[in-house]
Amino acid sequence: MYKNVIKRILDLVLALALLVMLSPIIIIVSIILVVVNNGKPFYTQRRPGKSEKVFSILKFKTMNDKKDDKGNLLPDTYRLTGFGKFLRKTSIDEFPQLINVIWGDMSLVGPRPLLVRYLPYYTEEEKVRFTLRPGITGLAQVSGRNFLTWDNKLSKDIEYANNLSLKLDIEILWKTFWKTIKGSDVAVDQDAVPEMVALDEERKGDEKFNN
Repeated sequence: MYKNVIKRILDLVLALALLVMLSPIIIIVSIILVVVNNGKPFYTQRRPGKSEKVFSILKFKTMNDKKDDKGNLLPDTYRLTGFGKFLRKTSIDEFPQLINVIWGDMSLVGPRPLLVRYLPYYTEEEKVRFTLRPGITGLAQVSGRNFLTWDNKLSKDIEYANNLSLKLDIEILWKTFWKTIKGSDVAVDQDAVPEMVALDEERKGDEKFNN
């Protein structure tokens, strides 16, 4: 009952309330990013969600579009702006995902939506993450976030999916709030930690993912 009905109702009510409460910050940040990023305050990227259905995740744009002499985008570490670092550290860059929650693509709490190219590199057990809507925050994010190994991170997603409850969601939201306030372990996405090896790169040499 909670997983299929109540969780979605709570997501919708809380996301709408948070969007209203945070609207002054969202508006101010959007205006600043219009100036910093030459009129581009938002960033979208295709991510797989529930049942592996691909959707466009919405974030504040934390990197510029600077290119090298050949017209290729510079590495992420060279394009991350000072204001972008602040947005990531405070997790403000994730605020636009409240719209994804309202649309029904995401939940406030769930496994983080990772890159589409990672789809062939999950074990059968890890694919349980796709039985749920992906979350703005999740159990892995309050257990070390991107400072966990891929195996540990994905095992946390399995643990969450197998123990989903209102109590667990409240605990995760509470821990997320305090971690954000303290500014600890705040990197949410893998691409926010450039030195971390990508999941497909780490697992592509494993025979069980190359059949």
